[in-house]
Amino acid sequence: MLALGKLLELTLAGREPTEKIQLTAGGVRLHWLAEGALEVTPAADADNGLDLLLSAGIHGNETAPIELLDRLLQGIARGELKPRARILFLLGNPEAMRRGERYVENDINRLFNGRHGDASGPEALRANELEHLAAAFFARAGRQRLHYDLHTAIRGSKIEQFALYPYSEGRTHSRQELARLRAAGIEAVLLQSKPGITFSAYTYARLGAEAFTLELGKARPFGQNAVVNLDRLEAGLRSLVEAREQSPGDDLEGLQVFAVAREVIKHSDHFRLNLPDDIENFSELPLGSLLAEDSGGRRWTVEESGARIIFPNPKVKNGLRAGILIVPAAF
Repeated sequence: MLALGKLLELTLAGREPTEKIQLTAGGVRLHWLAEGALEVTPAADADNGLDLLLSAGIHGNETAPIELLDRLLQGIARGELKPRARILFLLGNPEAMRRGERYVENDINRLFNGRHGDASGPEALRANELEHLAAAFFARAGRQRLHYDLHTAIRGSKIEQFALYPYSEGRTHSRQELARLRAAGIEAVLLQSKPGITFSAYTYARLGAEAFTLELGKARPFGQNAVVNLDRLEAGLRSLVEAREQSPGDDLEGLQVFAVAREVIKHSDHFRLNLPDDIENFSELPLGSLLAEDSGGRRWTVEESGARIIFPNPKVKNGLRAGILIVPAAF
């Protein structure tokens, strides 16, 4: 197998490859761009016009998606997987991956769309670099642009595999893209209603890509992901890479759709989230219950019928989101 197919191994070892460009026997070009960044270009007569960005490891302890991308890239390097799309593989936070931690100083996935300019440290520099790498990759005109940013969650979830679909003024969400995700095993989608600061929000709003954050189960260390079943997603990605997928159409039957009702923002060290520490994502919340409280008399009471909570985390830094209230939505 070509050495560049071992991107994960190189990244975890903190090594830069001697050869930056290699070709497979089938004429597929592998190009190492930066730490944790590798571009795959199909043979000239095989290119189908899709630019596909696959990112994982934005949080260094979310290893199942990293292992999935590693399998795909090794398949390409061995000549077993024959891409017809251009692909950019990005391992988002190499230092956090090496430490087995979510992040080093700052959560990278809160530093996009200009936020890295207001921060310092390694994550701010890396967020800036990731933006530049994505922008350069998606710079070619007249091509389809698609970005999947793969994650696993801090906690368990009543709906294990779900997508977050960013918002950008003037754009509409695509039924066809949602149908593609449904066919790949995604059970639910959360439609965002305002601009975000995540990696997928950046590529969606600034680069014109169809982009999604995919949550794929609970975070576990490398080698302990047997219980995270990504078979359907992996099969879908392989079909997408090789342009073998059947048209997904616009059938969303079985896909649960939610919309953001409110975000709960932590303002001070006095913030209190009135939920059990082990509460799962998508847990339903009793109408009228006191969800959270903070200094200055701030209170969040559940006013929405059918409300659920996702990403509850009272330990975030002040000024950041400590949870999202969501409600069922039609699409």
